Amino acid sequence: MTIYFDHNATTPLDGEVLNAMLPYLEANYANPSSLHSQGRVARNAINVAREQVADLINSHPSQVIFTSGGTEANNLAIKGTLRGMGIGALSCSAIEHPSIRDVLKYFDGAIRNTELAVSEHGLVLENQLAEVCGQETSLLVSVMMANNETGVVQDIAKLAKVVRNKGHFMHTDAVQALGKIPIDYSGLGVHLMTLSSHKIYGPKGVGALIYDKAINIDPLFHGGGQEQGLRPGTENIAAIVGFGKAAEIAKLKLEKNQNYMFSLREYFESRLLQIPGVVLFSSGVDRLANTSFFSVPGIDGETLLMQMDEFGIAVTSGSACSSKSELPSHVLLAMGVDESLARNAIRVSFGLQNTQAEIDEFFKVLETQLNWFGLLNTEA
Repeated sequence: MTIYFDHNATTPLDGEVLNAMLPYLEANYANPSSLHSQGRVARNAINVAREQVADLINSHPSQVIFTSGGTEANNLAIKGTLRGMGIGALSCSAIEHPSIRDVLKYFDGAIRNTELAVSEHGLVLENQLAEVCGQETSLLVSVMMANNETGVVQDIAKLAKVVRNKGHFMHTDAVQALGKIPIDYSGLGVHLMTLSSHKIYGPKGVGALIYDKAINIDPLFHGGGQEQGLRPGTENIAAIVGFGKAAEIAKLKLEKNQNYMFSLREYFESRLLQIPGVVLFSSGVDRLANTSFFSVPGIDGETLLMQMDEFGIAVTSGSACSSKSELPSHVLLAMGVDESLARNAIRVSFGLQNTQAEIDEFFKVLETQLNWFGLLNTEA
């Protein structure tokens, strides 16, 4: 039996999504830029998907630019906007995804940068943001809506108001938030938003950048006029159709799925906190309902996850996109967590197929491992 508790890294493909994609992998293979009837069928499928994605987040379909995923969308948002708008400064939080944090290497010192600190719970400090906004004349701010490791949800509307009041521009990476909490692009006040399909039971290799038409974005690639000229190249029709279907399902089942995830997390953490010495990160603030990030002092997180893996239980020690790094979680370090404790961290992220019985099995294996390391004595 395999138990998969790593849904913040990726989710399985929904059966309805697969069925929606199959015709565009088999019979409906025409190039959507072709003018013949088969090409028009492909173009219409993309237009429908664009409407489905826009509907999930309350944006206009024309604001949806399909990309190869969240990483490309983040790069297009940051590089494209800085260049296209002639912005000289970037400020992103200390807990951002590597596709945001590493973008500064591209500019090689040509862009001023101020890293936004976070509280001990992982929330961006509004006072520092206001100070940075007051110091710059042209600034792009990027703050993720929900953190992929801790699950902490930022008050993006409040932060965006601070940014807009100073005449600056705001981007939010909503990859982890999509399909897990309600998102209102139009109401948040952000200029740019990043989305990804494979976090909501859609296919990998497709994402989207949502953008305010007042923003001038310089494309990363050049060659064709696809996606309003912002993402040239023949569209991956099947993946885009799958993303659209996944978005449609996510909207219909959002509240039901959120409630189920919350019930699993509550059950999981009620058992977790019975373990002596365990540290549960960011438990006092708003988090994604499916995410629990914790540390057991005395046992290295990577060692523990490998031991769990031997018993068929998939968890992670942090972000999948930086899991090959030997350094502890940059998110926890930014929160002021001691490096030794950060190295012990384990993330559990639930999905729709998970059950309480699987949680019971997780703790059965975990307690066995802690006993083996001499950290828990269940025989006493």
